[in-house]
Amino acid sequence: MKRINFKLYFTSLLLVVGFVSCTDLEIEETDSIISTGFQGLADPSSTVDELYNRVRGQFENQGNRHSFMEVTADAAIVPTRGTDWGDNGLWSSLHQHLWQPDHAFVIGVFDEWNANQLLASQVMDSRSSPSSSNIGDASFIRALSMWTILDFYGQVPFRDVTLPSSSIPEVLSGQAALDFIMNDVDTAISNLPNAGAQAGDANSRGSVAAAKFLKAKILLNKHVTLGGSPDSGDMAQVIALVDDIASEGYALQAGYFDLFRDTPDNETIWSLPSGVGNVIFNGLHYNSLSQGGGGWNGFATLAEYYDMFEGDPNSNRMEVDFTPLDGQEERRGGVPPMGDGVLEDSQVGNGFLVGQQFAADGTPLTDRAGAPLTFKRDFLDGDGNPNIINNDETTGIRVIKYNPRYGAFNGHKIIFRYADAHLMKAEAMMRSGGDPTAMVNELRVLRNATPLGTVSEQDLLDERGRELFAEAWRRQDLLRFGQYTRDWLFKASGSVNNDTYKLFPIPAAQLLANPNLVQNPGY
Repeated sequence: MKRINFKLYFTSLLLVVGFVSCTDLEIEETDSIISTGFQGLADPSSTVDELYNRVRGQFENQGNRHSFMEVTADAAIVPTRGTDWGDNGLWSSLHQHLWQPDHAFVIGVFDEWNANQLLASQVMDSRSSPSSSNIGDASFIRALSMWTILDFYGQVPFRDVTLPSSSIPEVLSGQAALDFIMNDVDTAISNLPNAGAQAGDANSRGSVAAAKFLKAKILLNKHVTLGGSPDSGDMAQVIALVDDIASEGYALQAGYFDLFRDTPDNETIWSLPSGVGNVIFNGLHYNSLSQGGGGWNGFATLAEYYDMFEGDPNSNRMEVDFTPLDGQEERRGGVPPMGDGVLEDSQVGNGFLVGQQFAADGTPLTDRAGAPLTFKRDFLDGDGNPNIINNDETTGIRVIKYNPRYGAFNGHKIIFRYADAHLMKAEAMMRSGGDPTAMVNELRVLRNATPLGTVSEQDLLDERGRELFAEAWRRQDLLRFGQYTRDWLFKASGSVNNDTYKLFPIPAAQLLANPNLVQNPGY
C-alpha cells in the first residue's frame, strides 16, 4: 500500500512540475492529493459509544483476550474431540505454549486493542472538542487497551493523531509505556463519574471506581512489566485505591453465583452488556440442553485446578436448591439430580460439572452415541492414553459461571469485581510484609469455605483461582506469582520454564509495517 501511494504521489509531482514549467499558476496547499490527516471528530460522543461497543465485543469473545488469559494457563483446556475443536492447533497450541506469530489470536488481539487506542486518541484530540465526559471515557478505554497490549506483547505502538497519517507510530515499552498509561488512568479518574455500587446500567460505562481498580491492577503487576521485585510504594497505593473503592459502597456480597446474573449488586464495579452465551455454551455438551441449539463441547478445566476447591474430588452434587451434597464450598457449585422448573429440557448445574449430568425430570443424559453423559477428570484418547487430541465427548470437567437458566445470551459480563480488589489488597499487604490471613478468611467464610490458619503466597494464588475462575485473570496471576512457565498437563516439554512464552510474539505484518517494533526474544 505504501508503494502504491508513493507512485501516485510521484506521478502527480511530475504533472505539477510540467504545469509550472508552462504557466505562471501558483500551486496552493489544497492542490496536493496527499491527505491532511486527522482533523477532528464531528461527534466525539458517538465515537465513545463505538469504543464501548468494540470493547464489549472484545470481552464477549471466547478467543483472543479470554483465551490468552485462561487457555494459556492451567484454568482451561480445549481438547480435540474427533474433528471438533482441532482448528489446526488453534486452541491446543495455546494450552501447550506452542503458539507462533501467525496464530490467529496473536494477530487478532494486537489488531483489536491497538485499534481501540487510535479511536480513543481521536476522541481526546482537542480538534474533536470533547466534553469532560468524553475525555474520561476515552482515557479509560485507551489506558485499558494500551495496558492490554503492553501486558501481552511487552511493547505498544502509539499513533499520534496530530502527525500525518503516513507517519510511523512510535513504540512505547517499559517505564515510558507505564507512565503514559498511568497518566491516562489519572485523567480518567479526574473526569469519570462516581457511579457508586448497585448503579445498574451505569456500571456499563467507566467510573472513578473502575479507573481506580484498573490503576490498582496495573500497580500490582508493575514488577512483572518492568522486572524486579514489587515496590512498597506501589503496594501502598494498591491498598489505598481499594480502600477508596470500598468508600463508594462496593463490598463483598454473599450468594456467589447470584453475582453473575443481570441484576445489580454491591460487588460489580464494571460490567458490559456483552452476551454471555460463549462462556455458557463453549463447555456444555451438545445434549446438555436444547437452548441456543445445545452446547459446543469444547472448553474444560484441568483436574488440578478443580482440586483447589474443598469437597469430594470425584463427586460434585447438589440439591435442586443448590445445597451442597459432597462437602464442597459454594464456589465449586455442583450438579443437581433434577430440574427446578426453569430450564425445560435439562438441569445445568453451577460451577464445576463432573459426573453424570441430568435432564430436567432427573433422567440421566447420554452423549450422542448413547453412552452416559458423565464428565470426567481425565483427558484420554481412543487408546485410553492421556492426550490433548482424539478425546471422546465426555472428557474434562466443565465450567459454568453464568447459568443458562437466567438467560443464555443475557448482556451482563462482569469485568471488574470488588472481590478481586479485596484480594488485590490482601496481596499488596502480603508483598509489603503484612499478614493477609484475616482478609482471605473474610472472603472464604462468605463463600462457605473453611478458614485458613495462615496464608502463604501459594494459598493466596489458589484463593484467587477459586474466586475468579473463568473471569480472565489467571495468566496474569500466574505470572505475578512466578508460576506461568511451570509444568502442567499437556504443556510441551520445551515450553516448561521457558521465558519466551511470558510474552506473545509481534505479528509479522506489524513488524514489516512498523520498523520501530522489535520481535520478542525466542520467536
